[in-house]
Amino acid sequence: NDLGLAAPLLQAITNAGYTEPTPIQAKAIPAVLEGGDLLGIAQTGTGKTAAFALPIVQMLSEHAPRKKRRNPRALVLVPTRELAVQVAEVLQPVANHAGMTVLPVYGGASRHHQVEEMAKGVEIVVATPLRLIDLIKSNEISLDHIQIVTLDEADRMADDGFTPQVEWILRHCDSRDQTMLFSATLDGDVGHLIRAYQTDPVTIAVDEATDTVGTMHHLFLGVHHMDKDKVIGSIGKGIPKLLVFCQTKRNCDRVARNLEELGIDAQAMHGDMQQSSRERTLRKFAEGKLQVLVATDVAARGIDIDDIGGVIHYE
Repeated sequence: NDLGLAAPLLQAITNAGYTEPTPIQAKAIPAVLEGGDLLGIAQTGTGKTAAFALPIVQMLSEHAPRKKRRNPRALVLVPTRELAVQVAEVLQPVANHAGMTVLPVYGGASRHHQVEEMAKGVEIVVATPLRLIDLIKSNEISLDHIQIVTLDEADRMADDGFTPQVEWILRHCDSRDQTMLFSATLDGDVGHLIRAYQTDPVTIAVDEATDTVGTMHHLFLGVHHMDKDKVIGSIGKGIPKLLVFCQTKRNCDRVARNLEELGIDAQAMHGDMQQSSRERTLRKFAEGKLQVLVATDVAARGIDIDDIGGVIHYE
């Protein structure tokens, strides 16, 4: 009630069961509503999606055109398909209260469906860079009316080599009034993006997500490489929701296969899989219907899953 949000949004928040804002929400929401650029330094799990989603919906509502436009007015750029889906799922219920539509745009999903939805009229697009550029170049989407741009997990996008694509997209958002950037670090290309595409941003930093590191139990296990899968299998029988990170897609498939042969309910998730398979596997894991998820770092950033029992780094 104290953050300056309008009554319909407050009702949407209440319906979703939220009562207390996280620190980044309490600091960022009033700052975003002021209308200036914002730089948020925050880890995954701090609640930053709502920190930019709620004010975006409010500001678009306050300046809504009389007729529904085909062209979007807000853009959220994210590094991975899974994060595009997750951010859209946070945004859509709030946007519904304002009569707005949110569209996730990412590779691996039906391009035809995304084009069809865009033609109906969409206010907010949540996109990965490559699919968005594809749709811009084929004139399926226009960024001419974009007012607000948010870069989420900007350091991950830079790490994955997307900085040139992000810059290309930002240059096509000529009409933007506000640019928000959220990142866990300000290293390298992230600093360049801030200097080149933000104007006197308000900086908000929270680090409470890292506090959990002090309460975690850490173990280093010296295991012969031929015994790793058996050890993971034993751990998986005692710990629900075990997440195993491997460095390569081939290793993910091999480890998951070996665990299954040991009687463990395990599945792999990586970039070579079909998007529908990745979403199905992630959903099963989130719902506790999958014992062990073996993944590359496609699951390492931005994905918010509760009650993970343990994390193993295979290499």
